[in-house]
Amino acid sequence: MQAFHEVQFPPDISYGVTGGPEYSTDVVMTGSGYEQRNINWSQAKCKYQAAHGVKNENQMRRLLAFFRARRGKAYGFRFKDWLDFTGSREMIGVGDGKTITFQLIKTYIDDAGYTEVRKIRKPVTGTVRVYLDGAEQTDGWSVNFTTGIVTFTATPDTEVIITADYEFDVPVRFDTDHCPLSIKEWDIYSWDNIPLVEIRV
Repeated sequence: MQAFHEVQFPPDISYGVTGGPEYSTDVVMTGSGYEQRNINWSQAKCKYQAAHGVKNENQMRRLLAFFRARRGKAYGFRFKDWLDFTGSREMIGVGDGKTITFQLIKTYIDDAGYTEVRKIRKPVTGTVRVYLDGAEQTDGWSVNFTTGIVTFTATPDTEVIITADYEFDVPVRFDTDHCPLSIKEWDIYSWDNIPLVEIRV
C-alpha cells in the first residue's frame, strides 16, 4: 500500500500550475525506416509544475508547510487540476442483475470517435450524483471517496444505464525531496522548481 494523505494541495496555488497528461512510448526504428511503437502504459500519468502557482508570501509559507507534512516524495496527496476536474453524465456501468459496485470513470472521446477511459479514484466529497436511466437517485447508493467505487444497496435492474456527475482530484506526490526556496527581493519569495507527478493508487 502506498503512503497517501487524503488532503488536497492548496487549490488557490494549483490554479496557476502548468502540466497535463504524459505517456510512455518506446519507438524503435527498423532497418527499412519503418517505426515500431510500443505503448508501455495503459493510461496516461499527469505531471505538473507548481512553481508558477505561487504568487505571494502567504502561499509560499503554506506550500512550505504542506511540503514538510508530506516529507517530500514520501506521501501522496490530492491535487485539483483546474483544466480537468469534472465528469458529467459519465457512464459507469450497465445493470446486469447481479453487480452492485461500479468504478467511477471518465471517458475521453475525440472527434474521430477514439476513446480513452480513465478510472476516477479520488472523487471530491459532496459532488457525486448518480443516475439510473437518466433519473437521479437521491438514496440507495454510497460512494467511497478514497477509491471512487459506487455501491448500491439493491442491485440495479438488467440493462439499466448507470451514469454519474462528479468533481475529482488527481492523486499525486512531490517529485522532489528538496525545497530550494529563495528571496529574490524584499517580500518577493521564490521556489523555482516544484514538480508533481501522478501516482497509481
